[in-house]
Parts: sequence; C-alpha cells; structure tokens
Amino acid sequence: MHCRVEGGHTSVDFPTPSSRLNGRTPVSVRSEGERGHRAYDRKQTREDSVNNSTGRQASGPVPANPFAPALLLPTRGFDAVSEQVVGYLRSVTPMKQWAVTRFAHGTETILTASPELDGFGVAPGDDFPLDKAMCHRMSSGDGPRIAPDTRAVRVYDEAYRYAADQGMTINAYVGTPIVRPNGEVFGSICGLDPETKDDSLRDLEPLLDLLSSMLSAVLDADSSATEAARDLEQARHDADTDALTGLLNRRGWERFIEHEEARFRRFGDPASVVMIDLDRLKYVNDTQGHDAGDRYIQRTADALRATTRDSDVVARLGGDEFGIIAVGAGQERTREMIARISQAFEDAGVAGSIGYAPFTVVAGFPGAQRTADERMYEAKRRRRELLAEHVS
Repeated sequence: MHCRVEGGHTSVDFPTPSSRLNGRTPVSVRSEGERGHRAYDRKQTREDSVNNSTGRQASGPVPANPFAPALLLPTRGFDAVSEQVVGYLRSVTPMKQWAVTRFAHGTETILTASPELDGFGVAPGDDFPLDKAMCHRMSSGDGPRIAPDTRAVRVYDEAYRYAADQGMTINAYVGTPIVRPNGEVFGSICGLDPETKDDSLRDLEPLLDLLSSMLSAVLDADSSATEAARDLEQARHDADTDALTGLLNRRGWERFIEHEEARFRRFGDPASVVMIDLDRLKYVNDTQGHDAGDRYIQRTADALRATTRDSDVVARLGGDEFGIIAVGAGQERTREMIARISQAFEDAGVAGSIGYAPFTVVAGFPGAQRTADERMYEAKRRRRELLAEHVS
C-alpha cells in the first residue's frame, strides 16, 4: 500500500488481500454480494505461479480474481480515506461491520461506518461512553485487538453487556488504535459481528497494522493542512471585526462556521456554541443615552475576552447579541466557562441571558446554534418571571 499527498490530494493504493503481510496471508474474503466466505486456495495460487513461470497456458477459462482491489481515486482528506478503509475491510473480511472512531472527552464517536446489515451495527454520529467501549479497552492495552469470541475475554465483559443493553450483541471484535505522531491515541478502526469467529480471524492483524499506520499518516497530513487553512482563515477573520468591540461581527462568525463545519465533522472535534443576549441594553440606551449603551456593550465584550481562550471564537452578532464557539470544549468545560462569564458580567454590571449546546457531527454548528438560542430565550423568560415575582 502506498499513501501520497500531492497538491492537496491524498492518494491511497490498497494492497490486494493476497499480498503477504509480515509473512502471513489473509485466509478469507467476502466478495461483493456474496454472503459466504471464499477460502484462499494457496495450492491453486502456487500452480498458477508455476504455469506462468514456465509459459504453459492454464487450461480452462481464467476465473475472476476475487482479490482484485476496487479502483481507488485520489481523495482529499481523512474522512474520505476512512470511508475507503471501512469499505475495503467490509469487502475482504468476515466481520459484519467496520467503523472508524474518535476518542474525546470520555466519549467514543463513530466518524465513519460501513452500512448496517440486518439491523446490526452503528452509524456515523453515534456516541458511547469511552469506559464502556471495547475500543478503549483495546487501545489502552487491557484487551486484545482481535477477539473471535468476546465472551471469552473477561476484560470485555462490561463493554459486552453495555452494547447488549443498547440492542447490539457483539460476539466477535477486531480493533486497532489510530495514533497521532506525538503518541496520542486519536481513535480506532474496529470491526464488529454478532457471530463468533474461528481463530483464522487473527490473520487480519498485519492488515490492521498497515491500515492504521496509513490512517495515522493521512490524519497527520490532513491535520497539518487543516491548521494551515485555519491560520489563513484567522487572517481573514481579523478583517471581519465589529468596530465597537473588536470582536468578530456576524459575517466573520458565519464565515468561520462555513469553513470549519466540514473540518469539525470530519474529525469529530468537540466544541460548544454559547449564545448570549443582553437584558438591559434598551433600558440603558433609553435612560442614559447611546454613549452609555456603547460602554455597556464594550464592558460585555471585555468580560467575554477575559473569560474565554484565544482559540475560542467570540462574536458580536447584533446590537445586544453575542456568540461563542468554544473550540475543543466538552460540556463540563463549557459549563465552567459560562460560570466565569456570569461572574464577570456581575462584576461589570452587565445582565445577560445565556444558552449553550454541544456541537455534534449530526446537527453541526447550525443545529447547535439553534438549540443554544432556544435555551438562551428560555433563560431570558425565566429571568423576567423571577423579576416580575420580585417586583410584585
């Protein structure tokens, strides 16, 4: 197998299953549209080799090569190569489903998966507690990478029961970690099946080593390209600022989402969207004048800058509306940030209603923003009700 990055394209040449890997040969293959497994006839291969070397014509029609790889076109990124990997593994192994996953903030997220069959399997966007996942046990070194019968592996007992509670019986498991160049485990390639397998399943190990190394290389190249693109986008964002606060304006906010949406979906990176609406701006403008209102807005912006990180995206979206994209933040970190914002608002004499929602690979940033908006307006309604009760 070869992996090349040329002009922003990643080209991948997969090995045929008949290629020897570390001196071992895969023993079975699932042909497209075929439910059974065709054993690799090593004896016939040797005979064909002899015929070819002696120049003798083999008798009878030449059978179709069940190991010929599908035509693979150049791909652009980690997500596209992941799709090719799971499709390839699905076609040449006995496992019913394959997936590429991401580990982050105590959760395993399915990034790419081969289609479910007969109601068995997982789908892109599915999340599972990391401590209940076989992939986590495997990548930490506690469990084997190949388990033809998961019920015989005690360390997988809890993960087996959790999956069964979710309606999925995993009686055979295959997995290998995807590792970044710095040694951090990004996620996994995993195969799942409701039926136990025989020990020949272990012959997949060299192929898994090869494919996980390839995905790690593509991940590194794609991440580097992504960082460079983000740097360029940041330079453009610098021009999309709100004159009063120095924060991004709505155009800068929307430009960020437009360009980052696909990247966050590709890698399953964690993020949260926070929406804020000021509660007293109109009152300040009406009673103290617009200069005082401008200072009120500037104090809000200062409080947000003081309580967010440089990597977060902070924008003034309208007259009294602000938004934050907390990059890399899970729910716990987001709640901590909101607590800091609330305290900073109180210290600055600013009142605002806040709502937040996590980014998901299914709903994306637009869905997270809608949910955060709804929660923000619900918080505003509760504040008004409490104020009315206090006044009465």
